Amino acid sequence: MDTPVFRPAGLGDVDALVAIEDAAFSTDRISRRSFRSLVAAPTAACIVAEIDGKVAGYAMLLFRAGTALARLYSIAVAPDRAGRGLGGLLLAEAERAAFDRDRILLRLEVREDNLPAIALYERAGYRRFGRYLDYYEDHADALRFEKLLRLGAAPKVTTRYYEQTTEFTCGPACLMMACAHFDPGFELDERTEVRLWREATTIFMTTGLGGCEPFGLAVTLAEHGLRPHVYINADGPLFLETVRNAENRRVMRIAQECFRARAAAMDIPVTYEALGTERTAEALRGGAVAIVLISGYRMFGKKVPHWVIAHGDDGRHIFIHDPWVEKKRGEVLADAANLPIPYGEFDRMARWGRDGLKATIVVTRG
Repeated sequence: MDTPVFRPAGLGDVDALVAIEDAAFSTDRISRRSFRSLVAAPTAACIVAEIDGKVAGYAMLLFRAGTALARLYSIAVAPDRAGRGLGGLLLAEAERAAFDRDRILLRLEVREDNLPAIALYERAGYRRFGRYLDYYEDHADALRFEKLLRLGAAPKVTTRYYEQTTEFTCGPACLMMACAHFDPGFELDERTEVRLWREATTIFMTTGLGGCEPFGLAVTLAEHGLRPHVYINADGPLFLETVRNAENRRVMRIAQECFRARAAAMDIPVTYEALGTERTAEALRGGAVAIVLISGYRMFGKKVPHWVIAHGDDGRHIFIHDPWVEKKRGEVLADAANLPIPYGEFDRMARWGRDGLKATIVVTRG
């Protein structure tokens, strides 16, 4: 095989990319419009292999903002170049591109019946860690693989993942994952999600239904037999500054006062200071999980308070489950589960609003 030249794709490569896509795949093809968008997107990288001035293959990577995770969205080789090792070279280039962006994990999905591709990934050191049923347009299943790109080992994942089913139930989804961490038989389903939302909710949203604040989450955790410890750098009612309606503010204040009184009656420890990244990591290493308030803007571009659950640490990264999957950007569950967040980025994202509200609930077994 002639030596390929690898370079970032440009808009001038779209015709060639579409031609390779149409020749390589019969279903689940990336459209011309999507190629044009992805080639220019800061959260994606398209690498092309050029041989004798002609595009012979490509690899498409997706990056979730604020994380150390990359996803191999697609990889394809022109039929006349297949079987000559170009796929392996493209995969290696994709790993280098992810590494250069400080990503430590590269994940991918592959059809369960695509044995040559599976063999390629296994030879390259990828490990299978899951399966999606009915994943492709023709209802074929997908296998999930990942590879650690840096030295060291990612912590073992012992916390089951749950994707929130509404825009306002990130808190209940984290409650469910915390309960399931300590009780493998805990049910992760929509009914439980809505029930816990009703138990823990105190907040009106600008429009629509409400979310959760830390004391409601802590009381609900304690009622389910766990031991929460609230760390918060502010006293008094929370999230009122974005609520214009005076009646909504009044109800929010009363509801939060009730949860604080219940937390005191239940002897739930409260420390009025930020826990910080290093102490969060220490708690995780000690067997706890932590429900953490973050700004959704750093993760998926929305200026909303958002709850995630931290469950692991490797000395440089906090590993979280984010219950929100940004499907509008083509994300799947693998883009939101077990995300490695560099310490510095975790410290920047774990705050909300102009005043820098920080809230963490450290959860241990009851």
